[in-house]
Amino acid sequence: MLELTDVQAAARRLAGRVRRTPLVAWPVGGAGRDRPTVALKAENLQVTGAFKARGAMHRLLVLLEEGGGVPPAGVVTASSGNHGQALAWAGASLGVEVTVVVPEDATPAKVRGALAWGARVERCGRTSGERIARAQALARERGLVYVSSYDDLDVMAGQGTLGLEILADMPEVREVAVPVGGGGLLAGVATAVKGLRPDVRVVGVEPEGSAAAYHSWRAGRRLELEHTETMADGLRTLGPGERPWEVLRERVDAFVTVSEAAIARAVRALALEAKVVAEPSGAVTAAAVLEGKLSPTSALALVVSGGNADPAVLARLLAAEGAGEASA
Repeated sequence: MLELTDVQAAARRLAGRVRRTPLVAWPVGGAGRDRPTVALKAENLQVTGAFKARGAMHRLLVLLEEGGGVPPAGVVTASSGNHGQALAWAGASLGVEVTVVVPEDATPAKVRGALAWGARVERCGRTSGERIARAQALARERGLVYVSSYDDLDVMAGQGTLGLEILADMPEVREVAVPVGGGGLLAGVATAVKGLRPDVRVVGVEPEGSAAAYHSWRAGRRLELEHTETMADGLRTLGPGERPWEVLRERVDAFVTVSEAAIARAVRALALEAKVVAEPSGAVTAAAVLEGKLSPTSALALVVSGGNADPAVLARLLAAEGAGEASA
């Protein structure tokens, strides 16, 4: 089980290596008198444009500290895009070779990011299960170390460091909402927040079309979906990871789901009202506010997990005048 001390140790390792991202005010509905304002943890401003830099860098730092280190062939991962380019960046920073297995329909901007940092990129299938199986096969065949994007304690600890930052920068916080895919980010943040402030409510947010953690939480056991369907490509996961799930079921207060229309509205609202560029995966917490699943108060912190949106999708969402017109 991930513990607070693990997250605090990760924060010490990561000091000076990743950005301490700011809290940005979002006047819900636009600036004006009596508008409710919530805080956005702007991980879209993180190195490589998403929170994944924290976990990827931390995992490699731990590997390098261990007796065996990293084999000459390097590491391999499976990723929809953000974790892959984060691991590529961390590898380039530390002199570690990186191979990334992405889906056939991966967001081009995310693939370009991994390539720009020198990673080898291979495409495989469209589901998380397909690319994970391929990455693990490559690890066996080539003597690589497999680095999970979420089902890894070191990765989870790294992601959780943003929770420590929220508590330090926003002592008045009473509720923190976090996007959920495989659950590594939420597990890390919940561990940090509940470890220091058990009074703070932690909520996981998922798209309706990819809500494995929500259904698992309601059932009281880890479930897997048969398929996913959402514009939030970073959250298309068939089920929460085994390690994250152990944390989620004990430390998360609630899960909510949001519609595709609300996600589209949220991307537009964050850009126009908060001047924050968010990819659909990073905007789901704002979507929960727009759909009335979360109450907009000055004590609410929303994690905007990334900003690596496909330019064409972003342009279409920003141009839409209403939620019904916006789709990806």
